[in-house]
Amino acid sequence: MKKIILSVVAVFAFVLANAQDVPSGVGFSKGDKFVEGAFSFRSGDVEDSWSFTPKMGYMLDDKWAVGGFLALAGQDNGSKETGTFGLGGFARYYFLSLGASKSFQAYGEVGLGYSAVTTEINNNGKNTNSSINANIDLGMNYFFTKHWAATFELANILSYNNVNPEQGSNSSDLNVNVNLFNNIFATPQFGLLYKW
Repeated sequence: MKKIILSVVAVFAFVLANAQDVPSGVGFSKGDKFVEGAFSFRSGDVEDSWSFTPKMGYMLDDKWAVGGFLALAGQDNGSKETGTFGLGGFARYYFLSLGASKSFQAYGEVGLGYSAVTTEINNNGKNTNSSINANIDLGMNYFFTKHWAATFELANILSYNNVNPEQGSNSSDLNVNVNLFNNIFATPQFGLLYKW
């Protein structure tokens, strides 16, 4: 817990210390376009996995953005291979801008998408589960230049997943994660954003 608190204090100290160095006009304005995403790769004796989640958005004004996303992932543990492909759309509202140059921006996001997960076990044929997903997320951007920002997805507050497998019956899950507000820095996802 002490490490988390010290990390948060260090990040905010870094933000405040560099606020004067960031050029003016850093935040979003009407007509801006952006791409953002995160990439992860893991290789080990037990399992290899990767994921890539690009997003592209358009600012309707200085608070509202709309856009689309892809979700690509793969996993291999020797006996089972899993591949994921997803796409969807989102609407984002920036509700908090800090600093004279608006370098720190917090947002809420609503997304709706479709995904297909294909699984192959020991080369015995493939099984694909398709699903409809909906979510409400909280996140923030920190602009360290006029065009580049670090992104942090802090919490997935609400998610709904309706799975339609090739074999078996449909299932639906609703997850409400309000308890993440006790420590929203416990499971953040990091990425980069480029604005033009």
